[in-house]
Amino acid sequence: MDKTDRILIVGAGLFGLATARQLASEGHQNITVIDRHVPDGSSVDISRVIRFDYADDVYLGMALDAYQKWSISPKYKDIFFPSPFILSANSIGSLGRSYINKCTASLTERGLPWKVLEDAKAAKELYPSLTGTLAEPNFVGYTNTQAGWVDSSKAISQLRDDCLELGVSFISGSAGTAVKFEDKDGQIWAVRTFAGTLIEGEHFILAAGAWASSIVPFYGSVLATAQVVGYMRLTDAELERYRELPISINFSTGWFNFPPHQESKLLKMAIHGWGYTRSPEPEEKATIKADVSMPPLKAPRERANFVPKDGENRLKEGLREILPELADRPFERTAVCWYTDTPSGDFIMDFHPDYKNLMVAGGGSGHAFKFLPVLGEYVTLRMKGLLPESLANKWRLRKDYQNGSNLFGGDGSRGGPERQNLFSDEIKPRL
Repeated sequence: MDKTDRILIVGAGLFGLATARQLASEGHQNITVIDRHVPDGSSVDISRVIRFDYADDVYLGMALDAYQKWSISPKYKDIFFPSPFILSANSIGSLGRSYINKCTASLTERGLPWKVLEDAKAAKELYPSLTGTLAEPNFVGYTNTQAGWVDSSKAISQLRDDCLELGVSFISGSAGTAVKFEDKDGQIWAVRTFAGTLIEGEHFILAAGAWASSIVPFYGSVLATAQVVGYMRLTDAELERYRELPISINFSTGWFNFPPHQESKLLKMAIHGWGYTRSPEPEEKATIKADVSMPPLKAPRERANFVPKDGENRLKEGLREILPELADRPFERTAVCWYTDTPSGDFIMDFHPDYKNLMVAGGGSGHAFKFLPVLGEYVTLRMKGLLPESLANKWRLRKDYQNGSNLFGGDGSRGGPERQNLFSDEIKPRL
């Protein structure tokens, strides 16, 4: 790949911007990133968890490397905030309990510290801001003080600014919204946009997140799912009271929280679960020529203030477990966050089987953001054929999922009820 070749990246979210920055830092001179907004995607929010607690040793090592960069680099001052982290479960024999056991075994094998929590009482003694029953009955869990969270909107904006300083170009709006690729003999030569324009190039990278499978076939390797998020306004006194609130995840329900976001005065909570799918509307199908789960094609940048009623109830139930005094308060707003799930929860970094010059970078499965400082390195290694074979195989785009059904079992970290369907451009539930 020549340093002057035209590289077109579709998607100005985490994977797209991280790859653009890495390629530009390596001397590639002709990189263009397109998207409807810059930056865009699920990354544009107030917070994301930073941890290296993984049952999978590959992700543990990557996340540890990223955590050290978040912690040390001056670039992330006032973006990364240290915070202790609790992983818990409450169902005997649940996937969450099994995942916790595997996490602690991996941490121990690497000589990394963690502390078992014998019961909910032990957790509350360690973190007095917790006032609820936590993951009872049958609580199992541990805590890790080497964790934290980032202001994700500021982090992704910093990543965009890094790209601009390195000479990366951007196209946004309808002229930057990809709807299809133009190809000849298995070689892409241009991307067609919502505005009807064509943008040509020699190398293409598809990093469009939950929209990616509406642009090219993925053969059952991805599924776009919506996950519920809630934001609750706090008073100044409450901001101080909950300042030391730990990040807490109940893997049996998928519910998790962040410490208060001091700047916005919001307490954020969410569900890392099986989520919701959404079929495109007829007018969307006419544009994208596909019928796959996807976010609304014309959705505004600001997420709709809506989650399904059952999702809102789950948010409140999880809040009641840790801070029951807040559980009856109305949310400031709610929203859905779109994941790009893969059957195993592994990322996809691979050339598309139908197009010789199309690299796919995505499949974040709700856990990719923490890898922001290192993610681009892995994508560019795969593009250049330098990624170790074991990783290239782990992150391949597999066609053998296409004939399966409900294969999305994830990595064992999901909780809560089964996946459901959403309906309409306003993302309202199907009646």
